[in-house]
Amino acid sequence: MRPRDENKEQLIRQKAIELIVDNGLDGFSVSKLAKAAAVSPATIYIYYKDKDDLITRLCVEVAGKMMDFSFKDFSPEMDFAAGLKVQWVNRMKYFSSFPTEMEFIEIMRYTHYYEEVSKTLTITFGSVLGPFIENSIQKKQLIPLPFEVYWSIAFAPLYQLIKYHHQGNSYVNNKFELTEGLMMQTLNLVLKALKP
Repeated sequence: MRPRDENKEQLIRQKAIELIVDNGLDGFSVSKLAKAAAVSPATIYIYYKDKDDLITRLCVEVAGKMMDFSFKDFSPEMDFAAGLKVQWVNRMKYFSSFPTEMEFIEIMRYTHYYEEVSKTLTITFGSVLGPFIENSIQKKQLIPLPFEVYWSIAFAPLYQLIKYHHQGNSYVNNKFELTEGLMMQTLNLVLKALKP
């Protein structure tokens, strides 16, 4: 058995993400990945059991990286407005820094591969966002809501603005760029909607 090469494994992961973003899951295969990464298909199987293992592990890795990035300088004990702002700023920085990974996760979100990610997110949300939400409710900084409603109000506006930014346009404007000012204006409206 050949030894693992970290640089080669990283290249395989990067090319797999790019291929899935460019061609979708239907256009993705191990042979196309091998060609794009300039390795043999057998090399890919050193690192991954099969195509499904590769895609599942990529999903978990990218989502984990996004979550780690999102919670940088964040604490569940923070006041609600400050804690939500930290998460918005971090998520915006992540999507600006890693647009291909953002597209990859958006594609994967609606597939069975995302099931492992959902398990991880449930644990993370339970241990980090759960206490943040409870603390914010106890401090009377957040109205009590089901988590799904909270999430929809707290983050969907940011994700929609990021999509417009990534596309470079919106439904009514031929040119759209998400600025810090627009992001803060939207965040302030979100905070207003969530305050008691």
